[in-house]
Amino acid sequence: MTTSPAKRRVDPEKAAGRRNQVLEAAAVCFARSGFHGASMSEISKQAGMSAGHIYNYFDGKNAIILAFVDAHSEYVSDMLSNLGSLEDPLQALVDNAERHVNDTLDPQPWHVSLEMYAEASRNPDIAERLRAHEDSARGQLMALVKRGRERRNLAVDDVLLDSRVDTMIAYFHGLTVRALHRPDMNRAGLVEAFQVSMRALLMT
Repeated sequence: MTTSPAKRRVDPEKAAGRRNQVLEAAAVCFARSGFHGASMSEISKQAGMSAGHIYNYFDGKNAIILAFVDAHSEYVSDMLSNLGSLEDPLQALVDNAERHVNDTLDPQPWHVSLEMYAEASRNPDIAERLRAHEDSARGQLMALVKRGRERRNLAVDDVLLDSRVDTMIAYFHGLTVRALHRPDMNRAGLVEAFQVSMRALLMT
């Protein structure tokens, strides 16, 4: 009777670090060459590992872009959970406009976001994952806005909330595209305008 050789133990922390190393490299390559223009060999070179090694963590570029979708969703979900734990989440959304604007306009994330959305327009697997995360985040935001408006004795009917939440999301998604045309936008003025818009959408 023979026994199979013991499998090599994988250090989860080390594996997670390697995955992040690949994702950071992929973000640079996607920003530089686009999703389709960047090759796995280019990503592996940027990551400082062999092409064969990179496949231990991702089986291709689709898996990498899906990991970006999941990471973005986790970031948004955590942010909304933190807002939801506050006594006045609507005021916090207004007060945090500067952070949200700066996060959206930071060059690396918005390049990757554009690649996610562009690839979702032609790849059904990525579109499905992105849509599922979007539905979850939108539900969190709807509940947060509804609770905040109830606290202020403001209208909370579904038609009104649907339109206002979609408008808020469109504002932030639109920033990624706007930055392509005007990378030198006045951020202070933009933050002020966003705060005016958020107050109107959330508190009237």
